[in-house]
Amino acid sequence: MTDRTKDFENKPISALLWQYALPAVITQIIASIYNICDRVFLGQYVGALAIAGLTVTMPIMNIIHAFGSLVGAGSGARMSIVLGKRDIRWAESILGNSMILTIFFGILFVSGYYFFSDAILSLFGASAETIAYAKEYMDIVVPGMFLTTVTFNLCNLIRSSGYAQKSMWIMLSGSIINIALDTLFICVLDMGIAGAAWATTISMAISSILSLSHFVSKKSFIRFRRHAWQPKFRIFRNILAIGVSPFSMNVAGSGVVAMLNNQLLTYGGDNAVAASGVANSFAPLIIMLVLGICQGMQPIAGYNYGARRFDRLRDVYKLAMKVNVTIGCIGTLLVLTVPRYLAMAFTNEPELLDLCVPAMRLMLVMSPLIGFTITNSQFFQSIDKPWIAIVTSLSRQVLFLLPLIYFVPMVFTGLGLNGLYGVFASCTISDFLGAVLAGYLLWTQRAIVQKND
Repeated sequence: MTDRTKDFENKPISALLWQYALPAVITQIIASIYNICDRVFLGQYVGALAIAGLTVTMPIMNIIHAFGSLVGAGSGARMSIVLGKRDIRWAESILGNSMILTIFFGILFVSGYYFFSDAILSLFGASAETIAYAKEYMDIVVPGMFLTTVTFNLCNLIRSSGYAQKSMWIMLSGSIINIALDTLFICVLDMGIAGAAWATTISMAISSILSLSHFVSKKSFIRFRRHAWQPKFRIFRNILAIGVSPFSMNVAGSGVVAMLNNQLLTYGGDNAVAASGVANSFAPLIIMLVLGICQGMQPIAGYNYGARRFDRLRDVYKLAMKVNVTIGCIGTLLVLTVPRYLAMAFTNEPELLDLCVPAMRLMLVMSPLIGFTITNSQFFQSIDKPWIAIVTSLSRQVLFLLPLIYFVPMVFTGLGLNGLYGVFASCTISDFLGAVLAGYLLWTQRAIVQKND
């Protein structure tokens, strides 16, 4: 046992969770800032069509991020379990094999986008007015997205190996650079949406170099050694089995967002897409906080599951759940009381602001239940229960939201109500139903958190 991992078994759970969750929370907020600051600058200096164009690109970028989470979440959770068994050599093999997978998927998605860019953008909701903005942004940012997957993967492993604060500082440096470059490229040099793309690409390149340097340094007890680069299909399988839950959630979410964008175009036009983009800019501030707590929980839960310390496993789950539901309650309070002021950070156009208010209220009112669902999904992912995690994470976006975004607007229209509000309300209903299913799945696995040593 190393000094970096012995705390997982001995330190009080509350102190340990905050030790790992706080850097993870900050890291998640920083990750969301990449996209949020782009939308703020474009909304204030370019206009609503630029926000709508960028909104179209978000599900595509989320699919690319999904490959990063497929490898990063899977390798991070697996490394925590292996470290709980005190197998350093196997942990280094996880590091090397995760990079092999990252490179493979990077080549796959970069080449796939450039072959089918126009068709992809149209599929995800780009109109004749917004496709030029979306294409200009994506043509620049896609190669840099490979660097994003490298950074997300390695930062997960840095955190899982006991360097939570270092993982945070790597992401923080990229965010600060991104904001500075946004200011320079958009506000000073008037580069428009291309400036936002270059700012994101350059900042993520710097973050990837910093994350790679950690595993090259002799100060790290887990490093890129020669044996680590030997492909091991057992490791590939283990990484992908655990990582398939967040991957499936991101890919499914992106597909649903594409359909959501098309429904928004049908019932409200480009301004409706932009309003959804504003709501989905605030949503990550809630969801990223929840995910940050879950990422703090993950190495603690994984390690103690591997070490068979079920009392500590139960305690960290309960504490993470309490914190995440509280975060959701705060988010709901904000969107119910001051949604217009939140939206004004992105736009001052009255017509768009009028649409942002119902969008934010209806799409985010169930934030406490979102926190409940995500915590359960991440917990089961952490203890190598991937299929339960997959069902929990996909229920909101595929099982429920996918049919609801077509059915609910028709019901609203049939009742003489605004069909656009029906599109927004479908998110509310799916969040509720997803939480009910997550609660049932937790009940079926209750023996895990009730088990004694």
